[in-house]
Amino acid sequence: MSDEPYRFGRYRQDEQQPPEPRQVTDQVVMRFDDIYEVDPRRMTRFRQQKMPAWDSHRIAAARMDHLRYVQRAFADETLTADCAADPIPADEPDKS
Repeated sequence: MSDEPYRFGRYRQDEQQPPEPRQVTDQVVMRFDDIYEVDPRRMTRFRQQKMPAWDSHRIAAARMDHLRYVQRAFADETLTADCAADPIPADEPDKS
């Protein structure tokens, strides 16, 4: 349970309206820290859906739990970004 006092009503307006997007690159915007989106101006075929701010926070908070579930359910092994690649021996030609 939360220590916050119970508030009547289901939503507050500040939980509904996302903040204005900040331009990150010419194709990416960011409304919340560490949540990147395709710039809505680029979405011409399928328009961006209206999404309340609280739902964006809920999805972002659950993404690591979902990733861990998918890894446990489907992956034979997990590779991490800090693992160095195996060096190619000098006597073997590069196959790339």
